[in-house]
Amino acid sequence: MKSFDRLPSALSRLRSTRTPLLAWGLAGAITGFAVLLRYALEGTLPPGYPFLTFFPAVILTTFVSGTRAGVLCAALSGLAAWYWFIPPVGFVLDWQSGFALAFYVFIVVVDIALIHAMTKAMQRLEVEKGVSTALAEQQRTMFEELQHRVANNMAFVASLLNMSRRRILADPAAAPAIIDEARGRIETMARIHRRLHDPSQVDLPIGSYLIDLCSDVIEASGVTGVSCQVDVPEMSFDIRKLTTISMLVSEVVTNSLKHAFPAGRSGLITVRIERADEARAVLTIADDGIGLPDVPEDAQAGHGLGNRIIEALAKQLKGTITRRSGPGLATQVDFPI
Repeated sequence: MKSFDRLPSALSRLRSTRTPLLAWGLAGAITGFAVLLRYALEGTLPPGYPFLTFFPAVILTTFVSGTRAGVLCAALSGLAAWYWFIPPVGFVLDWQSGFALAFYVFIVVVDIALIHAMTKAMQRLEVEKGVSTALAEQQRTMFEELQHRVANNMAFVASLLNMSRRRILADPAAAPAIIDEARGRIETMARIHRRLHDPSQVDLPIGSYLIDLCSDVIEASGVTGVSCQVDVPEMSFDIRKLTTISMLVSEVVTNSLKHAFPAGRSGLITVRIERADEARAVLTIADDGIGLPDVPEDAQAGHGLGNRIIEALAKQLKGTITRRSGPGLATQVDFPI
């Protein structure tokens, strides 16, 4: 069974190494060998077997070198049999030789047609086998990716809960607000994963995807009067990097909505991705809010939970993060593509 399974690929490799000239040369060589073998058997065989060595020659040539080479071998073999082995000798056509040639043509046409059909079926089998192998490998890769992503998500949730626990220990009165904040982050992460794995989002450009994501975050926050503008060129990221970028954008936009627009102030948040060079890109999330007044440059990163999450996500991208305050606040992450 295993040998049969390897037969289509072996036949394909064998045929792929044959140039047309080599295939036709092989057809001529097999025909010549069949003629010599038929001569060697002359006198040994009883009368009435002019094609005995030519049928195997046609079958072998068609199987090894293809249909066209098989047709050439069939034609050469038929002419050789007609001239030397079908009485009367020579290209003489009477009812006996005509009947013998018609019988020969019928047999070789059936043989070539069957081998051609079998070869096509084997080729389709090889293609389907390749597709099945690719699908199996894709499923294996997706399963490993899913395991890795679930582990990362659980680690993120555990880290978030640990940080929330420390904050609650430091300020027990703020426990309800801290728990609500953690729940909101987990719900945001769930929305991001649902959106990324939505089949209708597979071919959605990254810019359109980020617009929908920012709209979801703004709507979930309940803040009014703040809009989001996205400027992203045509580019693609693997699902792992896009997940991290999505969580980073969501966290920065959430921070802006919380702190940049107090007292119902309206404003604009912009999200932009630009290529720094062939190997790197820069993600910029900026708002035109109140910024971070009177904060020294070396302390602009902040020590809040949101800022620590942003810095952790930037590290997942293997990127460097910078912030610029006034007017508004701009967060930039330079990361490898």
